[in-house]
Amino acid sequence: MWVFRGTVQHGLPLEIGDTVQILEKCEGRSLTCLSSALKGIFPSSYIHLKNAHVKNKGQFETVIPVEDSVITEMTSTLRDWGAMWKQLYVKNEGDLFHRLWHVMNEILDLRRQVLVGHLTHDRMRDVKQHITARLDWGNEQLGLDLVPRREFSMVDPEEISVTELYRLVSGLAALHDTFNSTVRQLAHGCVAETPTPASTHHLFVHMKSLMSANLGEELEVFFHIYDGRENRPLSERFFVKLNKSGLPKSPEKTERQCTLFVDLGSSDLRKDVYIVVHIIRIGRMGAGEKKNLCSVQYRRPFGCAVVSIADLLTADSKDDHLLKVYACNTESEWYQIHENLIKKANSRYNLSGSNTGLAVALQLLHGDIEQLRREYMVLFTRGVSITRKLGFSDVIMPGEMRNDLYVTLEKGEFEKGGKSVARNVEITVYVLDIDGQILKSHVAAGAGEPGADEYHSLVLYHNNSPRWAEQIKLPIPVDMFRGSHVRFEFRHCSTKDKGEKKLFGYSFVPLMQEDGRTLPDGTHELIIHKCEENTSLADCSRYLKLPFSKANLPSNNQTLKGTKESFWITSFLCSTKLTQNGDMLDLLKWRAHPERINDSLSKLKEIDGSEIVKFLQDTLDTLFGILDESSQRYGLKVFDSLVHIINLLQDSKFQHFKPVMDTYIESHFAGALSYRDLIKVLKWYVDRIVDAEHQDHIQQVLKASEYIFKYIIQSRRLFSLATGGQNEEEFRVCIHELFMSIRFFLSQENKGTSPVAVFLRTFPAVYGELLKIFTVREVANFVRETLGSLPTTVHADCPLEAVKLQCIAKTVESQLYINPESRCILLPVVLRVLQAHMQEQRDLVMCARILTSMLSLIKKEENGTAVSNMAAIGCHYTRNSSNGVCSSELDEKIDGEFVACLLALLRQMSDRHYQQLLQAFSSKDNLRDFLLQIFTVFRILIRPEMFPKDWTVMRLVTNNVIITTVLYLSEALRKNFLNDKFDYKVWDSYFYLSVIFINQPCLQLESFSPSKRKKTLEKYGDMRVMMGCEIFSMWQNLGEHKLNFIPAMIGPFLEVTLVPQPDLRNVMIPIFHDMMDWEQRRSGNFKQVEAKLIDKLDSLMSEGKGDETYRELFNSIIPLFGPYPSLLKKIERETWRESGISLIATVTRLMERLLDYSLLVKEMYIRYIHKLYDLHLKAQNYTEASYTLLLYDELLEWSDRPLREFLNYPMQSEWQRKEYLHLTIVQNFDRGKCWENGIILCRELADQYESYYDYRNLSKMRMMEASLYDKIMDQQRLEPEFFRVGFYGKKFPFFLRNKEFVCRGHDYERLEAFQQRMLNEFPHAIAMQHVNQPDQTIYQADAQYLQIYAVTPIPESQDVLQRDGVPDNIKSFYKFNHIWRFRYDRPFHKGTKDKENEFKSLWVERTTLTLVQSLPGISRWFEVDKRELVEVSPLENAIEVIENKNLQLRTLITQCQSRQMQNINPLTMCLNGVIDAAVNGGLARYQEAFFVKDYIMNHPEDGDKIGRLRELMFEQAHILEYGLAVHEKFVPQDMRPLHKKLVDQFHLMKSSLGIQVRQKKRRLHPSQRIYLEGCEFCKLMRDLNIKSILLHIVSPSFAVSAVPPLTADLTFHLLYSSFCVPTSPPTPHSVPLHLPSPSSHSSPVCHTIGGGWHPQGHFLCACRRARRQTCVCVCVCVCFDVFSDPATLSTCDILPPQSIPRGHVHTERYGHTHHLHLPMTF
Repeated sequence: MWVFRGTVQHGLPLEIGDTVQILEKCEGRSLTCLSSALKGIFPSSYIHLKNAHVKNKGQFETVIPVEDSVITEMTSTLRDWGAMWKQLYVKNEGDLFHRLWHVMNEILDLRRQVLVGHLTHDRMRDVKQHITARLDWGNEQLGLDLVPRREFSMVDPEEISVTELYRLVSGLAALHDTFNSTVRQLAHGCVAETPTPASTHHLFVHMKSLMSANLGEELEVFFHIYDGRENRPLSERFFVKLNKSGLPKSPEKTERQCTLFVDLGSSDLRKDVYIVVHIIRIGRMGAGEKKNLCSVQYRRPFGCAVVSIADLLTADSKDDHLLKVYACNTESEWYQIHENLIKKANSRYNLSGSNTGLAVALQLLHGDIEQLRREYMVLFTRGVSITRKLGFSDVIMPGEMRNDLYVTLEKGEFEKGGKSVARNVEITVYVLDIDGQILKSHVAAGAGEPGADEYHSLVLYHNNSPRWAEQIKLPIPVDMFRGSHVRFEFRHCSTKDKGEKKLFGYSFVPLMQEDGRTLPDGTHELIIHKCEENTSLADCSRYLKLPFSKANLPSNNQTLKGTKESFWITSFLCSTKLTQNGDMLDLLKWRAHPERINDSLSKLKEIDGSEIVKFLQDTLDTLFGILDESSQRYGLKVFDSLVHIINLLQDSKFQHFKPVMDTYIESHFAGALSYRDLIKVLKWYVDRIVDAEHQDHIQQVLKASEYIFKYIIQSRRLFSLATGGQNEEEFRVCIHELFMSIRFFLSQENKGTSPVAVFLRTFPAVYGELLKIFTVREVANFVRETLGSLPTTVHADCPLEAVKLQCIAKTVESQLYINPESRCILLPVVLRVLQAHMQEQRDLVMCARILTSMLSLIKKEENGTAVSNMAAIGCHYTRNSSNGVCSSELDEKIDGEFVACLLALLRQMSDRHYQQLLQAFSSKDNLRDFLLQIFTVFRILIRPEMFPKDWTVMRLVTNNVIITTVLYLSEALRKNFLNDKFDYKVWDSYFYLSVIFINQPCLQLESFSPSKRKKTLEKYGDMRVMMGCEIFSMWQNLGEHKLNFIPAMIGPFLEVTLVPQPDLRNVMIPIFHDMMDWEQRRSGNFKQVEAKLIDKLDSLMSEGKGDETYRELFNSIIPLFGPYPSLLKKIERETWRESGISLIATVTRLMERLLDYSLLVKEMYIRYIHKLYDLHLKAQNYTEASYTLLLYDELLEWSDRPLREFLNYPMQSEWQRKEYLHLTIVQNFDRGKCWENGIILCRELADQYESYYDYRNLSKMRMMEASLYDKIMDQQRLEPEFFRVGFYGKKFPFFLRNKEFVCRGHDYERLEAFQQRMLNEFPHAIAMQHVNQPDQTIYQADAQYLQIYAVTPIPESQDVLQRDGVPDNIKSFYKFNHIWRFRYDRPFHKGTKDKENEFKSLWVERTTLTLVQSLPGISRWFEVDKRELVEVSPLENAIEVIENKNLQLRTLITQCQSRQMQNINPLTMCLNGVIDAAVNGGLARYQEAFFVKDYIMNHPEDGDKIGRLRELMFEQAHILEYGLAVHEKFVPQDMRPLHKKLVDQFHLMKSSLGIQVRQKKRRLHPSQRIYLEGCEFCKLMRDLNIKSILLHIVSPSFAVSAVPPLTADLTFHLLYSSFCVPTSPPTPHSVPLHLPSPSSHSSPVCHTIGGGWHPQGHFLCACRRARRQTCVCVCVCVCFDVFSDPATLSTCDILPPQSIPRGHVHTERYGHTHHLHLPMTF
């Protein structure tokens, strides 16, 4: 936990996070072991003790802490990330640096939560899931290895099968790919909606309070879930009562504040599903009425709120939500207020107050209700009510009882009853039983509150056609349903002092019909019977005889049919015991009508499936009851009905009901005698399969065979339990006979394959049922004989083959196959089918799946027969793979599956299994072919592309299996292919494989991080050394056959010795002694070895391989490590030692030269860097000098490696030299005013000082960094010019010839000076006077041509430049640094040039140049890498010109305001240039060019661009206006006349553009009249023959529109007629007013809202005074564009210039365009 420096004797230095093993403890100090070679002492208070266990005790023991594996992984991963995180900063990868920092902090916080140990089980699971997700993200971002996990914990590859490891790794990789793909699609907005997996969801709602300023009455709040697509509620209502303060009335009863909306399906989590809240107030009729003596209270509408359930999926649903409450202005719309809010029609309703809101906690929960009870125990312990769905959940479990009738009070039609105004109707609802007694507590307004005896509806004020839309729930017991009815009493609620409620009528509806069917679902129109006395309702038998519904009235009852009064309700029954279907009722009551059994069974197939599954248990009880009592008569029909129900559950709509049937069979089925009849009928059907012509019904029977067997087995178990196992032999005989019939029909080849395929799909599901009665061996024999009876000669293309393989796959994955005893029986059948498919290369995906399942079960200790059979399959697979199956013909997924299977097979084989495998080959040729094939497969498996880069775990397991297998096969190679049986091809393949194996990138431990290297060595050791020892051993066994590999293997073996592993080199280098010895024996010399050795060594070391240590291995006379002497030592013993020593000397000298050369190349590069650096310093190119010296700085690391004296650098450590370079580069960046780059190096250097606790230098560095920041803000930087230079002609040097460059000019250097400088440098060059691209004659000319022009940089960092508030001093750096692209614009005229307005045809040719390296850099100029050319249209050019000018104006205004400008002259000149140009025709030229009718008709695609140009022109006017105001504030006295001139010109400019000139507002009295003078306008309209006008005048702040009807045949359509401004606050507020104009000026029109037309033809303003508003009048000067339709000249649209709708194509709607300037004053 603390750093210990270990400065005491025998002290062990420790860093925070180190793990040590305590060996001994003595007097406060501990003797510990940090590694096998590092031991020492340290204070015991510096560590925290952890429990641990030691693995592999001894030399290679490993100490593993006993803690959560996630904690262990977090600790090691964060330690690895820490070092890499710092490198991100050094590499300037700022984005990943900061993201990784946040993730590391988040992981540390989660780690603390786990270590504390106070988390619940579910919370712990969530935390671990978050941790592993972040660990995987970080590993992926940093390019680290994929970590296979199971249940968030890392798996040990040695403890699981290879196939399982492959599935884990591939599954995790696929998950990452899906995640990354989703992120990319989200970034582009193209994610398609994917269906949510089927599951159950629940919504938790906690009502907190209603915040409102005008409460004073109690409230009722109703929640329900509403489907906005189908406009219907999905759930019943949750009911909460609030007191006058807006808080729950019963705060101590949490079940009355919280609820769980249960059983929401995945289809309910859509955007158009909402939580709807209705709020009812309890009080007086009118909310503003004064209190009186009346104590009667009414339920009155208050407000409504809605929120989409989709918002809970995206937001943090655990936080409280504040729902806006809208009040209904018109009570007649109360029933649909939620629908209008969903449709976003909020403007029709007012918020109940600015501070009104419903505080609610909402949270979506997932899983079944029992799972929620376990995971959220606190929630259910403190109390929560359950709010059910309207209808059943996806699965109705047996034993679930529900009998809820939902009644919705829809609407009513009532007569006035002799009153002058409409009634205030209240409905009282009662439920009465068969005796006429009111059922107590059986009327519920919603969940959350206990049921009541009655329910009172809303009262809608003075409404004879009220619409309530109130839902109530009637939870009536099943036994009380018959004879009960619901009564609705209607009362008029008087608003007088007494406030009495007077009865005037009633309706009723019975709940059950005489035949036992319940009230049908749907809407019912009930009859309203007159009644004024409560006593008339005392005896219900009197009115129950009357008709209750108009739908059931007899045709002769015209009196009731003709009445206007009616009452509508909607009923919906959700019952598990009652039905509305007569056929279902007849079947369930079969005992009452035995004669109807046959018809009822026949009609069962016609009943809707949803009705059957709803009463599934009762239906099954009925069928088996009939079967037990009348099996002879109805047995076949009952069996068919049972098959129908079973297959009904196979439908995707009802598949969720399968658990219902399973539970029924296990817990509720009682047919102990049914198995006999079921077996009998099933065998009867099977026996007729072969001869039957129509097999559809038989296929349905076979499809249901799984559940038929379940019923048979369960029935037999019940019978055995009841009788003590009687008739056991008889049952077994029946089952055997049944399977004999099955095997017979399976063996027939001449019939169709459909019944066979249907049976095979369901057969594996029967295994588990048979195991409940029969032994494992008996069931295995059943399966083996049944599958073995299938014909083997079926054609390969037959679909039955795929079904057969699927059946085998299910068999292998079943519980039957898991048992070793049954597996031995089933394995031959499985292998026979599997091998047949693999030989023909069919269904390989399924074959791989079967192999994976089989291999995951096989253990090494099992009998050899099964494993040898599996090995045979593996051998067959290797033969196929050697022919290219593994590399090209198979899909990547199949390939991976088969690779995993092969590796699992090889890893599970023991020595005995290998012996059996090798002995199985009948001849040497077969064994030879096998070895060649297996070696080929191994070479394929170790290719880098075999597995993804980050699958290191899989690669290490693969290599471990390969080297283990090679060790086994080496013995076979020595025994069978040596001496007189020597086979060069096999041995060459072996050596080639071994060399490739050792040189694999994934085995080069030197490139691993320390922790990864340690883990790899502990688990696998250094597999390169193991393979090297095997190579040496095999080489020694070759004897005289070594000559066959000389000199071919010199190169490969030499490449192996270049691997920087000392043990491997010590093992391999002596092989060269043997080569030299044997070549000497054969040829008398070893020139061939010498030549090959030198050539290969030259090639390899030129590639950067080899080091000083490698040279010493050849030259050293001291014995090397290990049992082998040095190469030179061995040579000195030979008779040819002189030649050998000479060769060693030659090779050693060659390596010395090669090593020196590599160092020399690097040294030359560094010298060139410093030469270029000195040149830049001499030319005062300080920025370029910094970039140049940075090249040398990047070659160095922050290490303590000593460096020799070099150039002007003294002998020093690498760290010190890098520090000096950093300081020098920062100084040069400072002199070049490139301070931002210097800051980056200051930060890096400061981090180094901080890591070494060198606070003195750290302080200096921070002060230096601060000074650079100050210089950025305080000092002025010159903006450099960039020039494009083209060198054309053959007279230029090769590196310049016909190339173009971009050069960064010197300070204050403009184009003329730069051009002269270049001509001075090339005095014979000719300067080209145009900027066009030269032709081939210039390229091939014997001369020098220079083409020079200025180019504009295109910054890469647009984010900083576009961000508001960033000072220009900062932006200037990003404008001219790190620039890759430059632009040049060449204006030209396309087509005929308009002399009066050149903007019409002024195009721009835009050339974009991309460089090979960004400027500034190590040079002031770089070559152009790519050139792009586009043409910019005149309209686009105009938009860019105005945009740039607006940006320039804003910048100058901002600088002037912030006092960044020394004087105001730049702003003055810019304002003068823009305003003077506009007055002289600048912007007006744009209007004439692009706003005219001809241009709009000829360029319909430019509609958006024209609109954009308009916006920019008006935007420029506003900027100029604001700029003049700023200019007036800062302009000196002597420039006041110029300022006044600019103001006058600006007003002239706005007038010419038709822009409103801002006037002072004038307050008018409401009685004043406003006159409009528009005769000139109307005359023009008559001349154009326009009959209809849409006039829409928009000013900067107001909307005004008014035109008098001065002509009898001219109609005006007005968008806005007036606007009013409230006296407080004074902010303008537009009030829209639609005024239809009179057809003639002499006919007056009266308007009650905002004004009207005076009889004399003037517009009269009549402002409303209810809100103390006064009228504000504005002088409007509008420029109109008039567009008329060429087809009908009677219509026209007039819009101001800035109001043309975007996206309108004028030629589509407007044929003729007239441009007007019309000042209008009123």
